Amino acid sequence: MIAKIAEAITATPLFGVTITILAYWIGLKASRKLKLAVFNPYLIAVALIVCILAVSGIPYSVYANGGDFIGMFLTPVTTILAVSIYRQRKIVKSHFLPILMGTLVGSIVSVIAVVSLSAAFGITEELKFSLIPKSVTTPIAVAISDSLGGIRSLTVTALIITGVLGNIMAPLLAKLFRVKSRIATGVAIGTASHVIGTSKAMEMGEDVGAMSSIALSFSGIITAIFVSFAF
Repeated sequence: MIAKIAEAITATPLFGVTITILAYWIGLKASRKLKLAVFNPYLIAVALIVCILAVSGIPYSVYANGGDFIGMFLTPVTTILAVSIYRQRKIVKSHFLPILMGTLVGSIVSVIAVVSLSAAFGITEELKFSLIPKSVTTPIAVAISDSLGGIRSLTVTALIITGVLGNIMAPLLAKLFRVKSRIATGVAIGTASHVIGTSKAMEMGEDVGAMSSIALSFSGIITAIFVSFAF
């Protein structure tokens, strides 16, 4: 009887939605309390969900019934970033060319790096194509991966890893390389680590967040165009 009830609960989309929200809430609380960059709320949430599924034996496909539902909100949330861009429109207009060129170079280098490392380590074409859009916002990245014949689940995994690493390491790298320009910092974050990285950029200031937001938008467009010609 209990097994049937548990099966009925996990079979509903509400299960995936609930554990995703709870895992992120726990991650957020832990991050605020511990105050260390490595305790990133996204990373903690992912680890918790993986542990829950592994221990309970619940298939990922069951969780995805609700987890993917939350993913539907990613596109409108990304669109909302346009608000910060609008508020910082004067800075965007005055530095439009540097922002565009920085994003262009960063996007192309990202693709070339994946292709080069794939060749060096003998990675299969399917895996290479799955990793190419790792720095692009999810809706565009998945579309690029599908068009190239990549594996969608691997692309999403690469996106999460890239975004979380960017979120954690962005402030440290900016200090390490003595990047004093807030515009350059924002462009680098948005180009390299899409929306998850941009959430950290927002914490660093609205101007940095605005640069990161416009960079992730340009990065998606540039990567899609470059890949369509290169492959």
